[in-house]
Amino acid sequence: MYIRYGFDLAYELPQATPFTLLLHTHPSIASKVLDKGEQLVVTPEVPVADFVDTHGNHGSRLVAPAGHLRLSLRGIAKDDGLPDPIHPEAGQHPIQEVPADVLRYLLPSRYCEVDKLGPLAWRNFAAIQEGWERVQAVCDWVHESITFDYQQARADRTAYEALAERVGVCRDFTHLAVTLCRCLNIPARYATGYLGDIGVPRDPNPMDFSAWFEVYLGGRWHTFDARHNARRIGRLVMAYGRDAADAAFTTSYGPHILSHFSVVTEEVTGQEAAAQLGEPLTPDTGATPRGGTPVTAQSVPPAVGS
Repeated sequence: MYIRYGFDLAYELPQATPFTLLLHTHPSIASKVLDKGEQLVVTPEVPVADFVDTHGNHGSRLVAPAGHLRLSLRGIAKDDGLPDPIHPEAGQHPIQEVPADVLRYLLPSRYCEVDKLGPLAWRNFAAIQEGWERVQAVCDWVHESITFDYQQARADRTAYEALAERVGVCRDFTHLAVTLCRCLNIPARYATGYLGDIGVPRDPNPMDFSAWFEVYLGGRWHTFDARHNARRIGRLVMAYGRDAADAAFTTSYGPHILSHFSVVTEEVTGQEAAAQLGEPLTPDTGATPRGGTPVTAQSVPPAVGS
């Protein structure tokens, strides 16, 4: 199946302002993104420098002049059309066996107060089988404990506050689930990107970026989603991090007003995908993976959702 994705963002800037951006899809899914299918357009045209951060995210840096700034992107991805995989046999690692580069996903972070929620986590989940079953129990509990309300979204709500207020958006569900998993010695990382209404009833609300999380079990990362609490089709990850602070789509180093925000993620036919790409699709791959020099985690040394 083919997925059209992208965004259109506009800012009003009273002065020249530096930005860092995490607006590309993550390098780990580069094989899904088709040639000519992901081009970041910056208006007015300014120099843009790419980099890879310590979470492997494809970032960009620019300095925008005072006035109107527009950031837009349209891409086509090819997906297998299958829901998030289920691996109930995936077991939890003893702390001494967790890889060194994964240990940071056990620690407190800006929005994930592991130190505050430990007693609650052990009280609620200690009796549940370690591994996949325990993580799913965390998802079930968070999904039932918070009410989704886009009108009450705010950028500074932490996991502890989301639980106290019992309300939030997808990033709040994710922060709480990540925090509880870390309390239980399960490495958990924040993930964000595109998630369209594919294989589920269409949501009448405007499309937005989404947030979910991954846990490290059985030697690899696995996807979970406390907001929807379902195995979904067509996730396209853009950024990973300890929490939303590491995975902000845009960070401005100066005052700004967001004047326009729109996101698209939808299944399209092969004919529609080919029309956007401007070339025929091959039977095996749909098209050639995007060209140019690949961005990899080795290239450089070592926030809201629906």
